[in-house]
Amino acid sequence: MASMSVCIYHFLVWGWYIFISYSFSFQRGEQQLSQMFEYRGQWKYLTVLNLLLQVIFYGVVCLDHVLKGMRRNKDIKCITISRDLIFTTLVFPVSTFVFTSFWTLFLYDRELVYPKFLDGTLPQWLNHAVVSSSMLWKEKKKERMPKVNHHTTVLPLSLVETILKPHQYPSKKKGLTLLGCAAIAYTCWILRIYYVTKKWVYPVFAQLSPESITAFFSVSYVLLACIYLLGEYINQLIWGDRVQKPMKRK
Repeated sequence: MASMSVCIYHFLVWGWYIFISYSFSFQRGEQQLSQMFEYRGQWKYLTVLNLLLQVIFYGVVCLDHVLKGMRRNKDIKCITISRDLIFTTLVFPVSTFVFTSFWTLFLYDRELVYPKFLDGTLPQWLNHAVVSSSMLWKEKKKERMPKVNHHTTVLPLSLVETILKPHQYPSKKKGLTLLGCAAIAYTCWILRIYYVTKKWVYPVFAQLSPESITAFFSVSYVLLACIYLLGEYINQLIWGDRVQKPMKRK
């Protein structure tokens, strides 16, 4: 019964992320939003790429459930390994990083990451759908309407996933290497966009010197590594002996 409930939960979350990703991808906003998404569209933002990552991960999780139900043992092992690798090296670290970095900068100066004009550009239903928690209030029709943002729900859902299922972490060397490669790839993507457009993906970089930008990226890499190690610790703390240590080669 418990496993069936977890299966249903995973399919619901997968459908949720598919719906949100589809809705956000085909959203046509005002001129300011169109200009913001002009080069490479929304795919230059880590938040949107993270939504795509969630869709892929929960798709793999649901496939894992289906194959286990069909008792296709040969396929299950490969899918389960892929599920754990994606979650441990990408999903949990990136989701936590998106939440932490966004809200830290937002509380300091929202114009650095999420300009005010976006509050009136994205529709209310999409704003409510893609986040939760932290409320940004806006006057509308003399009512205080809660505005939400798609940088929040990713963390609670990742924490729920950690609690629901044990995940096999790779060796620290392998896990941190894969995460580092993903971080470097996105950094190159940001620099490529700046090289072409002469505009930074995130306004915060326009306020920094080249040395400060380098330091920002360096601190971000360190933060990602710490989040990865934190995720491994939480996983071990909750599941203990049910999480097998990666075997060392002799």
